[in-house]
Amino acid sequence: MNIIISNSSGEPIYKQISSQLKNLIFNGELLEGESLPSIRSLAKDLKISVITTKRAYEELENEGFIYTLPGKGSYVSAQNMEILREKKIKIIEDKLSEAVDASKLIELPIETLKEMLDILYNNK
Repeated sequence: MNIIISNSSGEPIYKQISSQLKNLIFNGELLEGESLPSIRSLAKDLKISVITTKRAYEELENEGFIYTLPGKGSYVSAQNMEILREKKIKIIEDKLSEAVDASKLIELPIETLKEMLDILYNNK
């Protein structure tokens, strides 16, 4: 498992960890029942505070991505892939809505917005 932390990102470190773990689960790189590194171990590997790692794990647990067995560790929860997909689609819709609002604010034609989306989509 490879988690990359960016100090220059505007996103809090715990969010970076939780979003990367969500992506690993969503992409099937972390499977149901698979154990995660301990909070202390992950904090040590990433050279960050245990509190930060704990917060990331708590967020993942609250959202149902992982579960913790006291004294045993944290594990990937059974996921309904359709629910995960719907969550991702909702995030995309929200971000696209922001882009539409910003483009309307500067009166950017929809054709230009579609071209921009096409270029970005095809270059990733």
